[in-house]
Amino acid sequence: MDRLSLFSLSLLLLIPSLCFADEKLSSSAVDSNDSDDLLIRQVVSDGGDDHLLNADHHFSLFKRKYAKSYATQEEHDHRFSVFKANLRRSKAHQLLDPSAVHGVTKFSDLTPAEFRRNYLGLKQRRLKLPADAHKAPILPTNDLPADFDWRDHGAVTGVKDQGSCGSCWSFSAAGALEGAHFLSTGELVSLSEQQLVDCDHECDPEEYGACDSGCSGGLMTTAFEYTLKAGGLEKEEDYPYTGRDRGPCKFDKSKIAASVSNFSVISVDEDQVAANLIKNGPLAVGINAAYMQTYIGGVSCPYICSKHLDHGVLLVGYGSAAFAPIRLKKKPYWIVKNSWGANWGENGYYYICRGPKSHNVCGVDSMVSTVAAIHTTK
Repeated sequence: MDRLSLFSLSLLLLIPSLCFADEKLSSSAVDSNDSDDLLIRQVVSDGGDDHLLNADHHFSLFKRKYAKSYATQEEHDHRFSVFKANLRRSKAHQLLDPSAVHGVTKFSDLTPAEFRRNYLGLKQRRLKLPADAHKAPILPTNDLPADFDWRDHGAVTGVKDQGSCGSCWSFSAAGALEGAHFLSTGELVSLSEQQLVDCDHECDPEEYGACDSGCSGGLMTTAFEYTLKAGGLEKEEDYPYTGRDRGPCKFDKSKIAASVSNFSVISVDEDQVAANLIKNGPLAVGINAAYMQTYIGGVSCPYICSKHLDHGVLLVGYGSAAFAPIRLKKKPYWIVKNSWGANWGENGYYYICRGPKSHNVCGVDSMVSTVAAIHTTK
């Protein structure tokens, strides 16, 4: 058995639950000397149980930074216990994902089940395509640039926050249409995720219960199907986000700001994903979010990660190499826009490794779709 296999086996024996994904830390966060950085360094230090030293002090820093308060002493004590468990989880993730940085995030007082229930929401079912979906044609890949980022070309709106609602799928779908609309019209418009949450109940007719269901989850391709049938999406300002799914649908067809022409699913091939990204704009992507609860920064490239997809995000670009800790080579990566606010990850973004050695890490290449907008002249 080679050294890597022995290492992976030892990690499996030591760490019974491996279900979180990581994110990229900015150099400013790495170089910071403030108390938050001290907390992060404490979590990822090399000592055996050093990450639990002064846990009460770190919990106080966490509560202050994220304005956390608890109704009762019992709830406070419970959250402190969860916080300490997440310090251990951060340590485990750091061992499994050394090219990223893991530590305390705004989700550090949530159990894994709470995190999945409130902040994920991609319904991975049999990938039967909606009636209007197509398989994307094969594109030439000979002259792909080494680096590409749609943020540099004006096709990406600011980072949004889905709150404690499993509506990630709606942010992924709306973000892809925002980019497609920009390519079609030259106009960047923030589109309404709440319209999808309230009004989109598109279902797979061959699978019982496989429907877009607001805060209870959904799928980007069926969101595109709904948008195609409805005629389009309103602007965010006309149909603002509430993070709740109990209200009625308030869709006003006269206020449509962007419309779907067609949408396609891309093959599981990194070069085809990159080619479609460049040609068609930001792409709706499913990912396994196992390491993302503890992710702070860097390029996430875990040794072990499930390909069960549970989170919808937006692929906006890629790079040929990025910062990695000393002793590790620089890694090519995808640039992923998340929907947990700018105070998570790399200013709201997640960097995950790509390339032939990444082997579709965390399933990032498994569910990729592109949408085209109807051209309109302003």
